[in-house]
Amino acid sequence: MSEISQSIAKLEQNIVLLLNKLKDNHYAIETLRNQLEEGKSNQLILREENDALKHTNESLKLANALLGSEESNTTTTKNKISALIHQVDTCIAQLKTIE
Repeated sequence: MSEISQSIAKLEQNIVLLLNKLKDNHYAIETLRNQLEEGKSNQLILREENDALKHTNESLKLANALLGSEESNTTTTKNKISALIHQVDTCIAQLKTIE
């Protein structure tokens, strides 16, 4: 019977070890999930910042083109000015229809 008791004791030890490993694995999984959520949140923030910077960059390019910077050619500047004049004309026409 002593052999059976030892086997049972060894089996109980192994079960306790497995339960401890299971608990450690569960904790590790939760930690990784939290890190994943933080990463997703950071990615979203960075994407929004990137979009805002792209918009700012486009605005600055347009401003530089309108100012006639050396980087832009005169055709681009003329096209931008024409587009702005067209928008102003459209606004004036809409205002006239309101009155």
